[in-house]
Amino acid sequence: MHHIPGHHHISMLTKNAPLNHEFYHKKLGLRRVKKTVNQDNPSMYHLFYGDLTGSAGTELSFFEMPAAGRTVRGTNAITQIGLLVPSSDSLKYWKQRFEQYEVTHGDMTEYAGREALPFDDPEGLRLILINHDGAEVPAGWAAWEDSTVEQEHRILGMGPVEMTVRNLGKMAATLTEVLGYTEVSRSEHEAIYQSVEGQALGEIVVKQQDGPSERPGRGSVHHLAIRVNNEEELAYWNEAVIERGFQSTGIIDRFYFKSLYFREANGILFEIATDGPGFTADSSVEELGKRLDLPPFLEGKRAEIEAKLTPLDS
Repeated sequence: MHHIPGHHHISMLTKNAPLNHEFYHKKLGLRRVKKTVNQDNPSMYHLFYGDLTGSAGTELSFFEMPAAGRTVRGTNAITQIGLLVPSSDSLKYWKQRFEQYEVTHGDMTEYAGREALPFDDPEGLRLILINHDGAEVPAGWAAWEDSTVEQEHRILGMGPVEMTVRNLGKMAATLTEVLGYTEVSRSEHEAIYQSVEGQALGEIVVKQQDGPSERPGRGSVHHLAIRVNNEEELAYWNEAVIERGFQSTGIIDRFYFKSLYFREANGILFEIATDGPGFTADSSVEELGKRLDLPPFLEGKRAEIEAKLTPLDS
């Protein structure tokens, strides 16, 4: 039986790529592991941040849309992203760091049963640091030693992802009956699901909320990608999605991974993506994120593409 071993990446919208890079690379201390473009619209950047190599489960990705308006909050949306940090002391470190850099943040709290610290990025994206409490992380995750954050407090990878929907039951059915998640807690208006038992790294928190759907803009989440090991498993999930009655895009070659997309009944967009070949497919580990990398089918248009992009690095 195939199973989902956790999150792969999560993709958001930014209006300002240089501001985005300043925040995630310098203030959060993540490595920019890939500077590329949206393969469906190469006039916009697609930036990836993560660990040393952008391992599956550590990747935050952003599409730059300079014309993006503000996000109008609502339901039927991915509404918060959890990031794992090593310890309770790490949360205290980050609270001081946020105060130093004037990052909007809340007070220490508890989230999904764990000690946590909520904060916003400059465009209003909601994030929350989660105390991983010394628990193990996947063997493939590797620290980036040039991070601006002290080694013992660096962000490890993705934790619980929150989704707010009108119909909790339909989302629950998709997660448990189609994708094989386990429901670990349930109340009238909230439930928690895990793809790996006891692990925050594949956790989804679902909240039920009536009202208008969110209108996306800068600081909104486009989709969540979940992991599979290889293309054979991806083909299995493609059939499972179609058999359930969802419309799948079919398998798409993104060069750094292969994936498919589908929307569940509330309209939340899921991607299912393979772990490999990864971001070192066209770059050495040392050079990751330094140049504009393009998949082979766009390489012939490099000059045209580069002319339309705003330089990120001084």
